[in-house]
Amino acid sequence: MRKNSIKENNHAPDTLTIFDDLQEANDKLDAIIENSFDGIYITNANATTIKINRAYETITGLKRSEVLGYNMRDLLKRNVISVSGSLLAIQKRQPITLHQKFKTGKQALITSCPVFDKDNNINMVVTNVRDLTEIYTLKEEVARNNLLSSRKEIENIKKSLSITKEMICVDSNSLSVLSLANKVAPLDTTVILFGETGVGKGLFANYIYQNSRRKSMPFIKVNCGAISPTLIESELFGYEKGAFTGANRDGKIGLFEAAHKGTIFLDEIGELPLNMQVKLLRVLQEQEIERIGSTVPIPVDVRIIAATNRNLEEMVKEKAFRQDLYYRLMVFPITIPPLRERSDDIIPLLNLFRDNFNTKYGFHKNFSSSALQIIQEYSCPGNIRELKNIVERSMIISDDNEISCEDLPFLHMEHKSAVPFVLPHEATNLKKVLEQIELSYINDAYAKYGNVRTAAESLGMDPSTFVRKRKKFH
Repeated sequence: MRKNSIKENNHAPDTLTIFDDLQEANDKLDAIIENSFDGIYITNANATTIKINRAYETITGLKRSEVLGYNMRDLLKRNVISVSGSLLAIQKRQPITLHQKFKTGKQALITSCPVFDKDNNINMVVTNVRDLTEIYTLKEEVARNNLLSSRKEIENIKKSLSITKEMICVDSNSLSVLSLANKVAPLDTTVILFGETGVGKGLFANYIYQNSRRKSMPFIKVNCGAISPTLIESELFGYEKGAFTGANRDGKIGLFEAAHKGTIFLDEIGELPLNMQVKLLRVLQEQEIERIGSTVPIPVDVRIIAATNRNLEEMVKEKAFRQDLYYRLMVFPITIPPLRERSDDIIPLLNLFRDNFNTKYGFHKNFSSSALQIIQEYSCPGNIRELKNIVERSMIISDDNEISCEDLPFLHMEHKSAVPFVLPHEATNLKKVLEQIELSYINDAYAKYGNVRTAAESLGMDPSTFVRKRKKFH
């Protein structure tokens, strides 16, 4: 009896000591969690919140009462958080790292790690939360400082290159192109501008003209892809009275005559029909034209600036463009980079368009830093023309003076599939339905090919009809 009593007395202090040690360890663990600099967020295996620390409240701006006891699915549904790392960690059974936003406007980088028991079942998820708000603020401040210093540098370059307000060249790539344009502008050299649709070839052509010795003389712009092949000769070279049925009885001078002593800008030169290429070659070689219905050559003193978004070298190989004309035009080629290769031009261009539309519509709108970031990261396949459309559309959509990410949903539609055709469920105006379908195909074809002639050919349509219908529907 005495021995048993001694054994019981020997075990009692050990049990109490273990309990005290566990309580002390638990208190210390709580203190460590509560005093951690990073936020800590713990859920059970069902993604219900069981513990958070003080740092989590500070980083997110959320109170304990807003999350403790709540399931992550409920927090998502109420937009308390943008995404749940705990749910993903439970689903994938592995650590998950992601960028999380909170209803307070703050944001954080989180890593959610599932904790497994001895049977390999998840019994909780521990999430580590790091503050990103301060990092983004510092990043924006650095960007602003860089922009201010680069603006001073650009202003000095602008003064030496005589850049107008509408001519935005901040990026080093666009400045190098502008430097080339500046060198050739005072000369009478033929220039050809290459670049994707919407990169601003017309602006560069105008810059060359404005800085040339011919700036006080006419500047005639011709879109070679927008004129019907049957009319292009009479438009470019004119005609004598009675040259053909329906001709003006007094005859008509052509655009080359109108540009005498000045500059003619032949946009979309790659769309010029082969028979017109021969006549253009004569202008370049002999500086003279002949009107339709006449055999008398008319001397013209014209500087030619051409532009195209097509690969003329490939067209020469395919016999779609004359080799002799190609080499005549290639005296001074300038390739204008797409907007994705001159990203430093995006925000200054956006600011220019924003100011113009604020004036036009009587707005007082500006873009939030997050909206600017989304736009700057967007590839802009339509280049400057598309950027201008994005700015105008978002300014019209926005209900507030600050344009946010929510006002830019259409940026995620760049990889649009083929034009959908949906049959109406009830009687409707068939003519209007057909016009809408036709407009969709016309817009998609122009966006794909970037010029009127090829877009019209892809639809089996005459270019003049394509232009007419596009204007009519818009």
